[in-house]
Amino acid sequence: MNKNLKLILKIGGILALLGLIVMFILRYTTKAHSPEEIITYEQDGLKLEVFYNRPYKKDRRIFGNLVPYNEVWRTGANEATTFETNQDILVDGSLLEAGKYTLWTIPMENSWKIMFNSKMYPWGINMNEEAYRDPQFDSLVLERPVEEINKELEQFTIFFEENGEFVNMVLAWDDTSIRIPIKEEEAPVGTSSI
Repeated sequence: MNKNLKLILKIGGILALLGLIVMFILRYTTKAHSPEEIITYEQDGLKLEVFYNRPYKKDRRIFGNLVPYNEVWRTGANEATTFETNQDILVDGSLLEAGKYTLWTIPMENSWKIMFNSKMYPWGINMNEEAYRDPQFDSLVLERPVEEINKELEQFTIFFEENGEFVNMVLAWDDTSIRIPIKEEEAPVGTSSI
């Protein structure tokens, strides 16, 4: 084999290896600052699952600053947050079919828009630090009021809480939270599951 070709292959292999090492280091350090979390809710055959990354406040002003008002947010850090349901559900009274979605929000001072998007994206933001979300794939868009919380929350948190016939998916960080009511889609009257 030609000496020049061997040298080129050797240099290419070394560069590929270095690229992989750098990628793993960046991924590790990014995840250390905004660790991954998976939360689930299961009841009577219904299973809801959220995968997201949890950034810290670190003495920063969050909403209206780090997370600007009136701009699409990936609803966490790193990868786009995902929401999965194994059954059709009603989200704030609107139908969301069973499936996996990316979850995007537009925080505003008094309310947030929440978008369930049917497309999966490679990361939460592109190289220009803009949200990857393509609105043509929005399966459901709704708006919920902001609630102020008494105790400042250091780390972005999503959790489920039962509330009578609903389960709320709560998004909370700093001194702000929103509740998104979810319930199972009921079969129309007169239908049979046979």
